[in-house]
Amino acid sequence: MAESFGIDAASYDAARPAYPAALIEQVTGGRRGLEVLDVGCGTGIAARQLQDAGCTVLGIDPDARMAAYARENGLDVEVSTFEAWEPAGRRFDVVTAAQSWHWVDPAIGVPKVAGVLRPGGRLAIFGHVFEPPDAVAKATAEAYRRVVPDSPFTDQGRRPLELYQAGYASTARALSDSGAFTSVEQWRFDWSRRYTREEWLALLPTTGGLTRLPARQTEEILEAAGAAIDALGGSFLMEYVTLAVTAPRS
Repeated sequence: MAESFGIDAASYDAARPAYPAALIEQVTGGRRGLEVLDVGCGTGIAARQLQDAGCTVLGIDPDARMAAYARENGLDVEVSTFEAWEPAGRRFDVVTAAQSWHWVDPAIGVPKVAGVLRPGGRLAIFGHVFEPPDAVAKATAEAYRRVVPDSPFTDQGRRPLELYQAGYASTARALSDSGAFTSVEQWRFDWSRRYTREEWLALLPTTGGLTRLPARQTEEILEAAGAAIDALGGSFLMEYVTLAVTAPRS
């Protein structure tokens, strides 16, 4: 699944939301000129925001298609998994992982991040929690189970915020237990965005459960989700939560 998001990198980049400006401000501390390593940069959504904040950003991504799109939009990207990536003596002020840390082997990732951070440099792991209204989630889940009943990803309904928070809390504990980081913090940013039918149906195929499905199956799931949105009046307000775990290197 990790290698499936680059199937249509341009659509992924257009549909996926950016990160709250307050998050970027806190990650950088309002300082310009920082050197940032963005792990699993994808098409560069977070990296471009960091560039706009005055940072010099190097991205790493295992998908050459995502990396190519990011380069076309002004980013310096190396194609590799973080585990296999060679730092070649380079050090950074900040290491970020936006919607990507769950793809990294933590037994390798945590000490490797510590090794590439300058003393006092900051690791910031963050991502969105976004679940559509119950009616949309239920219609999508029912269609998914009908279309691909044998898939391991048949649970496409709403997942509680607490599930995501537990994951970030586990990451925070791992950073604390490693001894490589100090003053581990968890941040939360609440915001909202209204989605039209067309906007949500553009985003839905970029999610992990659908990226690898044939077009006919994807279309059937999108039709079900679209009908549910139509029943809500053609749009809905998405309540986003962006969670983060961050800590400076010891």
